Amino acid sequence: MSTPVLDGSLDLGDPQAVADLRIFLLRARAVEDGAVRLQAVGGVLAAYVCVLGPRILGEATPTVLGLRTMALAQPVHADAIVSMASVFDRLARLGETGTVLELPPTHVRASWAAVSPPRGPWEPQGAISGDDILTEATAGIGEVAGTVPDRPGASMVHGVRSAVWGRDLGSSPGVPLGAAFAAHVLGFAAAGEDLLRFTCGPWVRLSSGRGHILCRRPSVLARL
Repeated sequence: MSTPVLDGSLDLGDPQAVADLRIFLLRARAVEDGAVRLQAVGGVLAAYVCVLGPRILGEATPTVLGLRTMALAQPVHADAIVSMASVFDRLARLGETGTVLELPPTHVRASWAAVSPPRGPWEPQGAISGDDILTEATAGIGEVAGTVPDRPGASMVHGVRSAVWGRDLGSSPGVPLGAAFAAHVLGFAAAGEDLLRFTCGPWVRLSSGRGHILCRRPSVLARL
């Protein structure tokens, strides 16, 4: 897990980059209102969020992360896991023209951040149609909604989500359906555009010009 950063700032350099970060986090918060990892190395900021992850031992739900990268106007080294709410507070202070994001002083714990995705080398494994991603993600959302009864218990909800999002994409065996769900809800998939597929050890990555999805199955985690 990352070492907390207690102070510092990130200069995104452009109000549009600030707006892009805000939209990314708004989409992520609609699924999981938790933490975001802000990792800056030199002139690049990587923002990670968790869309899906196992809640209990033995669940088939894969760990599925969303990643947006953006250039920084000033090089800096920082690595902090902070609440989305604290980042939104600071984004609100920037208004329409501010570009310098102050890092929240409070560090939070996030189980998904304990095992970081690798930086590479990533092996190309072809491409997946954005249309297929959207179709399968939409079907999965409908299946979850249609299977979960009114007023379900938490264990039932987790069980249904695990069963649906843990199985393979029909159009790309080896990629969990949860990756398509994440690409859809985060806005990384678009009709008529392919997402490139890569692998690195137990990790799978789907990449488009809008961002990256990184995923890893619990069964793989258990063997390491």
